[in-house]
Amino acid sequence: MDWATIYADVQQNYLFYLSIPVVAAILGYVTKIAAVKMMFYPMKFVGIPPFFGWQGIVPRNALRMASIAVDTITTKLVSVNEVVSKLDSERLGKELEGPAMEVIETIIREVMSKHQPRLWESLPNFAQKKLIDRVKKDVPGVIASVMEDIKGNIDEILDLKALVIRILMKDKHLLNRIFQEVGREEFKFFGVSGLYFGFMIGVVQMILWVLLKEPWILPVFGFLVGFISDWIALNILFEPKKPIPFGSYTIQGLFLKRQQKVAADYAKIIARDILTPQTIIGEMVAGPLSERVQKMVDERVREMVDSKASIVKPFVVMAVGAESFQRMKQDTSEMLMARLADVIMHAETYVQTSLDIENVVGKKMQAMTPLEFEGLLRPVFKQEEWILIMTGAILGGLVGEGQLMVMIKLGII
Repeated sequence: MDWATIYADVQQNYLFYLSIPVVAAILGYVTKIAAVKMMFYPMKFVGIPPFFGWQGIVPRNALRMASIAVDTITTKLVSVNEVVSKLDSERLGKELEGPAMEVIETIIREVMSKHQPRLWESLPNFAQKKLIDRVKKDVPGVIASVMEDIKGNIDEILDLKALVIRILMKDKHLLNRIFQEVGREEFKFFGVSGLYFGFMIGVVQMILWVLLKEPWILPVFGFLVGFISDWIALNILFEPKKPIPFGSYTIQGLFLKRQQKVAADYAKIIARDILTPQTIIGEMVAGPLSERVQKMVDERVREMVDSKASIVKPFVVMAVGAESFQRMKQDTSEMLMARLADVIMHAETYVQTSLDIENVVGKKMQAMTPLEFEGLLRPVFKQEEWILIMTGAILGGLVGEGQLMVMIKLGII
């Protein structure tokens, strides 16, 4: 084909030829947006299992993704001893003095009314009040003592890794949000990059088509738009890991460049949605390992009741029997344990301020090496990355084939 023929062809079909890089740019953008969506959605498998259909990469691999997040949180950011070591047991006892006294008074009245209502009602008011006041006086000390026991045996009481995995497995939307928040800017770039890379590849596609008019050019280059643009975009996010000075500019993976900002965002999610005072306290007093705390509370309550009930103990034991008196102490312990989480949550502000999870996590993340920091987001892309790239490539090839069909229909070839 001579240049005169090429010129005449371009003059006649220039609008269609100019559409080639535009279509490639749109294709690049659409395939990237589709790839990002495929990482997180749908939450449940849609299609005909096991081979025909799709489930978002993160929810489909929830356990693995949660484990990645947990490993980062529990090995590099927060240790279980660090979580509780900042709590001052005596200060916590003081913080809880008011609500704890209300609860213990209610418990004593309920226990006595349950086991010996007639005896309790027959006691003079001053004796009832004396017993309650003597017990209430020691409640802050009991709580402080229990907290000291907890801190000394925290590894037997709080499994931080199991707690975080359980939270994330229960709420896969939260798991999605962790990665979405961390990589918010990177996902935006991933989509926009498709426009630029797609357009550039489309220009080459257009030139080759004008010069060669080979049917394979459109589908092959459509395939390449999806494949190459995905590959380039992924590498721009994470490579190079270490900053490389280039004049007044520094070259580094876009995600790694944002370490300071990402650290702050990630720390907020950890502090506000995962390692909150509610979840930590709830895990200690009602989690799988809470039996150890139950024993601690039981021991302290029995000691307290025995030491402070001396003025009425002979009457109670004589009236109800030693065995029944032991059951009364056990009921007191169990009732206090059942309400312990609610009592401690009255000190939520103090607990949150003392733990300072957001600040601790943020500073440690900012001090991570580039390789460690990359591990926060890279697994989302790396897990089944080839599927995302090939999906974009196949979609690109199909669009290119569609362009070829349109050209044949219009009589351009």
